[in-house]
Order: sequence, then C-alpha cells, then structure tokens
Amino acid sequence: MTASVKTLEQPRLKAPANDGAIELTILMPCLNEAETLAVCVQKARGFLERSGIEGEVLIADNGSTDGSQLIAEDNGARVVAIPERGYGAALIGGIGAARGRYVIMGDADDSYDFENLDAMVDRLRAGDELVMGNRFRGGIKPGAMPVLHRYLGNPVLSFLGRLLFRIPVGDFHCGLRGFSREAALKLRLKSTGMEFASEMVVKAAFHGLRMAEVPTVLSPDGRSRPPHLKTWRDGWRHLKFLLLHSPTWLFVYPGIALILLGLLGAAMLSGGSVHIGRVELDIHTMIVSCFAVLIGAQFVSFGALARRYAMVEGFVPGPAKFQGLILGMTLEPLLRVAGVILLGGIIGCVWAVSSWAHTGFGPILYYSVLRVLVPSLTAVAVAAQLAATAFLTSLLTIRS
Repeated sequence: MTASVKTLEQPRLKAPANDGAIELTILMPCLNEAETLAVCVQKARGFLERSGIEGEVLIADNGSTDGSQLIAEDNGARVVAIPERGYGAALIGGIGAARGRYVIMGDADDSYDFENLDAMVDRLRAGDELVMGNRFRGGIKPGAMPVLHRYLGNPVLSFLGRLLFRIPVGDFHCGLRGFSREAALKLRLKSTGMEFASEMVVKAAFHGLRMAEVPTVLSPDGRSRPPHLKTWRDGWRHLKFLLLHSPTWLFVYPGIALILLGLLGAAMLSGGSVHIGRVELDIHTMIVSCFAVLIGAQFVSFGALARRYAMVEGFVPGPAKFQGLILGMTLEPLLRVAGVILLGGIIGCVWAVSSWAHTGFGPILYYSVLRVLVPSLTAVAVAAQLAATAFLTSLLTIRS
C-alpha cells in the first residue's frame, strides 16, 4: 500500500530544542520564488508586529537558484535549507526546524493573505490542533484558481476525503493552514510531494486531532512562471493517497456489492430461467453471477489483507467494531472456513458427475446439471482464494 508513496526517513522529523518562547512560526516552502517572496515575508512580519505575537517567519528553501534565500534573509526571515526535493519535503523539514508553538504554513507566491491570520491564531489558541483555510467560503478572486481545479479537482477530492474518512473539511487542499507543532510532529508525516496536503488532514483525523476551518481569500499568484503544481499528476497523487489509506472503500465495499449481486443472480436462476419483460435470463447469466462472486471474494480478501497490514504497521487505525475480527484473521480460522466452503463445492461437483454417470457418460441434461455445477465450481474457487489469503496473511505478519 505504501510502495508508491515517496517518504522521508524518520530522523528528519526530529525537532530541535523548542523552549516555547516563540508562539508562532509562519512557514513558507520556497523553490525559486524571488518574484513574490519579499512581499510575502513583509506581510507575515507585518502581521506579527500588528498583532503583538512573538513569532518568526521561516522559509524552508528547497534548493532555489534565483537568490530567494538572500531575499528572505534581507527581509527578516530565517532560512532553513531542505535538500530533499518536493513540497511535502520542504514542509516536513520546516516543521521540524520551526521554533513556534504554533505553525501557520502558506505558499510563497502571494496568493494567501499573510496580513490577516487573526482568525486562524484565535482557533489555535482556543485549542484546535489543525485549522484549515477554506477558499470556497472566503472567496476565490478572478484568475486565482484554474476552472478545472475550482469546479472538478478540489470539490471531488474534498468530497472523497469527507466520504472515505468522515472528515468535516470543505477545502481539503487549501495551502494555508495552521496547526500545533507538537501535534504535527506526532503525525509522522512522510509524503514528499503535493499529496502531503492530503496526508496531513487524513492523519490528523486518524489521530483524533481537533480540527476547524476559517474562511480564506485566494488571490492570483504574483509569479510570471507556471506554478509547481501539475494538475493531472498531482491530482492523481492525491487521489491515490486517499484510496490507499482507505482499503475498506477501495476493496471491501465494492467486493461485498459484487458478492451480493452475484449470489442474488445465482439464487434467482437456480430453479430455471427468469423473464424480465422481453429479456430471458438463463444459465449464461448464472455464469456471469458466479464470476461476480469470484471477483467480489477477491476484492474482500484484498481489503481484509490491506486493512490488517495497515493496522499492524500502524499507519491506518482499525475500525473499532471489527478490529478484533481483522486481527483474528490468522491461518487456522481462515483455513477452516475455506474447508467448509470447499466441502460444499465438492459435494455439488460430485452430484453433477453422478448425474452424468447415470446417463452412461453420454448426453446429459445440460441446463439442470450446470445449475449445480457452476455454483459448485465457484465455491471451490472461492475456497482456494480464501486458503491463499490465509497463508498470505500469515506471511505478512512474519517479522525479521
């Protein structure tokens, strides 16, 4: 489940000493932002001075070659070099280097208003551990967000986040967000790319962090070059992260649906053909129904394996109601269930062969025999899948 997600080694998450003297770090990831970095730093410093908050502006530089580091320092920001490339890598390194009790992160392209962070600070002081900006509630200025992002990408991915993880966040991918530094370090964030935005929200929900949203205005960025964000590549990486961290929705629910539909179809046709209007459903539809059961059983097996692996490794929590059941998926109980299903399948196959034998192994009553033989062979195949799943489950728990 995690092979496709590039990660940082855990030692990079270890934080420097933090005596709590600074309340807020305003963190900006930076890769060649010379055109807009100065104004962003000035706005952030202006907010700190106006609000009387003791804080710092921290630039997590990701290897800029346009002099962004010097610009940041000249405008009063602290710069930390992050050699590992990527949006997430820069932010992970910046969170580790931050000196503030709270961190507010935002892009250094002048699209977010660093002069008005009062609402976010208020929520953090009130005890919220992750405060998300919501651009759809705060306002998106003309030209600030591509049409595809505004009406498809962000709404769809935010909907999936709410559906898969029950997270009440309206704008899953807003780049302006504040959080408790201590809580963020406990999340053990690892994604180095743009999917870092999804990882932070999902893991915050897994760990039960208190979350809130505040309206945020999004303005057109001030750069003359294209943004680092790539629509389809980074959209896919967000979607992939959401699906891989929700094996129940990815595998189990579709699998259960296929099994139920397949069993319903097979049961309806077990006694003979069925007419629906002018359409006649017969043995061929039963074969399709049995294939649905096979595919569904495979999906459910994958889902159970994925969820158990994720629970054992600790990056996805187990469902409270079924945690004991999933962790109880050991070799012997699964083999016993597979044995019962296999026995039923063998009995049906023996009956079909016996019926054939009664004809002297000559012509047989094609449809009547197949109505038993096809479901019986399906049961044998499901039993074999379940037995293989049992051994694979045991293999996944072997520790070196």
